[in-house]
Amino acid sequence: MKKRNYTHVQALLPKIKAMLAEGKTQREVAEYYGLKDKYVVKQLLIRERRKERKLEAGILPRPKGRPRKDAAPRDIVAEQAYEIQRLCMENQLLRDFLRSTGRK
Repeated sequence: MKKRNYTHVQALLPKIKAMLAEGKTQREVAEYYGLKDKYVVKQLLIRERRKERKLEAGILPRPKGRPRKDAAPRDIVAEQAYEIQRLCMENQLLRDFLRSTGRK
């Protein structure tokens, strides 16, 4: 059984776009770079167009996967203000509970 070869098609994107602009077909481009079939090129172009549409709509690309452990918090002041507000709400809730049970 033959081992699969992985090709970083994202790195070939500018060359592929140039070949398509010259008038080559997706099949010819795939054969030129030794890709499996034309659907590799087709899917690459679909993904790229989707990214461009999202950027035009103002949606920024987010990193994939789980964030790193040593990643710095985004805004310490805002996080602290949120935590203070949450704790105040919790204290108020506990006071109301004690009043309603008649313990205080």
